[in-house]
Amino acid sequence: MRTPKSHARAVAALAGCTALVLSATGTASAGPHAPAHTTARDLGRQVLPANDGWAAYGTGTTGGAAADAAHVHTVTTWAQFKAALAAGGSAPKIIKVKGVIDAVAEGCDSFAAPGYDFDAYLAAYAPETWGLDTDLTAEPDDSPEGLRRASAAAQDRAIKADIPANTTIVGVGRGAGFKGVSLQIKGVDNVIVRNLTLESPVDCFPQWDPTDGATGNWNSEYDTAVVYGSTHVWLDHNTFTDGSHPDSAAPTYFGMLYQQHDGQLDIVRGANHVTASWNVFTEHDKTILIGNSDSESTAVGDRGRLKATFHHNLFSGLVERAPRVRFGQVDSYNNHFVAHDDYSYSFGIGKESRLVAEHNAFTLPPGVSAAKVLKRWSVAPVTAAHNLVNGRITDLIAVHNAEIPAETLESGAGWTPTLRTRVDPVRSVARIVDRGAGAGRLG
Repeated sequence: MRTPKSHARAVAALAGCTALVLSATGTASAGPHAPAHTTARDLGRQVLPANDGWAAYGTGTTGGAAADAAHVHTVTTWAQFKAALAAGGSAPKIIKVKGVIDAVAEGCDSFAAPGYDFDAYLAAYAPETWGLDTDLTAEPDDSPEGLRRASAAAQDRAIKADIPANTTIVGVGRGAGFKGVSLQIKGVDNVIVRNLTLESPVDCFPQWDPTDGATGNWNSEYDTAVVYGSTHVWLDHNTFTDGSHPDSAAPTYFGMLYQQHDGQLDIVRGANHVTASWNVFTEHDKTILIGNSDSESTAVGDRGRLKATFHHNLFSGLVERAPRVRFGQVDSYNNHFVAHDDYSYSFGIGKESRLVAEHNAFTLPPGVSAAKVLKRWSVAPVTAAHNLVNGRITDLIAVHNAEIPAETLESGAGWTPTLRTRVDPVRSVARIVDRGAGAGRLG
């Protein structure tokens, strides 16, 4: 429940926002199967409803809803967007995105350092030439790897956008979004991102690591959105997609997929109180990571944090990590998971995680067992009750333990989520989520 302080913050944020129609409980009025926060016309003035997941904890999440007229921006270009982010510091701001903003409109060549040549890179580091025992970290600046590093640094500077505290970023209409952008929600509080189609950034300069695995591997940078050490973040009604650059179209070099994507959403480094609702996550491999390391140095900042809620999201055509969890108390309910033949798993049970996964619907292809829904990376308790697999209520833990006895899961996460606005009947979840999730579904 909201504290008096959070109530005051929400009231202040809604001052003058006559378009938001509130019910007696403080949530937006809606139809029986619509999200509870879709009726207001000015999306920039909407705040996270009370009790809507972990982002509602304590002070709640209001983003830039209290912005004055001078701090409401409508942007159509990358330069305008970056300028709007910088204007006014951490004063409440609303940034309305019209159309698709492409941070890499000039192409990958625009970031390439003078002298960088991909064919020369392949020739220098081919396993038959370089071997698989030595990584490339000691390569000098004028080497193919050094030039790749310089090129990658140029792209890094160009495509990352640092989101300040007390900010709402919202798409206007049905066709708004970003292409090739990495949203950095880093070390701040109180951010809302809604109604945007976010096409995953393509790493123009992946690094070859000969020592990664038995045969080496390509490693890429740039998550679509990163919540890094931040608190009170609400991601709602967005579509996360690989768009025109799916992994299925990527070439192979040195016998390995030339991987140009990282994650779609990472919640890491002590981030806390995050709600992801009514989003679509689609056609991606390593999708959502909560907690990025098992190391004790990282664990010190992650223990007791990384609390996140996922509800009414559509996870479609993903390979893995929806999400993979370390340390956090994560509540996942009323989501629809649609798997393809390359499906690996949905929920990754990692170090000291306490995942509650309830009232979710799974649509698995023929030949894919429900035992794959949960994957154990570390011994940690999990609650997985009242889930539906291909139309049948299924005990995911029992199925997993029966088919994969070497990775037995412990039942009972040890906590009961209370920050939920409405739990839909699991047999209705697929229909409700498929109809309501994603960008362009808000008024």
